[in-house]
Amino acid sequence: MPRVLVPLAQGCEELEAVTIIDLLRRAGVEVVTAGLDKDVVKCSRGTSLVPDTDLDQALQTDYDMVVLPGGLPGADYLDQDTRIKELLTRMADKGKYTAAICAAPKVLASAGLLNGKEATSYPGVLDKMEVAGLRYRDQAVVTDGRVITSRGPGTAMDFALQLIECLAGTEKRTEVETALQR
Repeated sequence: MPRVLVPLAQGCEELEAVTIIDLLRRAGVEVVTAGLDKDVVKCSRGTSLVPDTDLDQALQTDYDMVVLPGGLPGADYLDQDTRIKELLTRMADKGKYTAAICAAPKVLASAGLLNGKEATSYPGVLDKMEVAGLRYRDQAVVTDGRVITSRGPGTAMDFALQLIECLAGTEKRTEVETALQR
């Protein structure tokens, strides 16, 4: 069974975080949520999420994918955390998946993972950054190799379904999507 880490920063976008976690778990993927600290995560719209563990503890395990929810200031906190950048670099070096939605693709860009890639983000995030060779796409979800990006809360379900397809195949994606009555 694939294992995915979803780091939860204070001020993350709850619709994105919960959609990612829920749909991956429906697909039978082991999802570990980790707060950047040991506190309950207060999301951008006031929802409180209780992570499974804290990031230091979560980093003791290997993952097949790391997925960064967006939202502000959550994406800024992810971008400022050296542990996240080191994790993203390690994941990329091992040929593992890295994924981000909304404002969080800027974290992938800061870690150098979007150089020469196609990607998307919330409007005004990536398209205004100077990233070497970035080909910005105005699409709901963009997959370039082992890097997956998405635009925002309205694309969270499409994003999560693409994550399922990458980890577990088209058949599993279809199974989960059908059960959602989409």
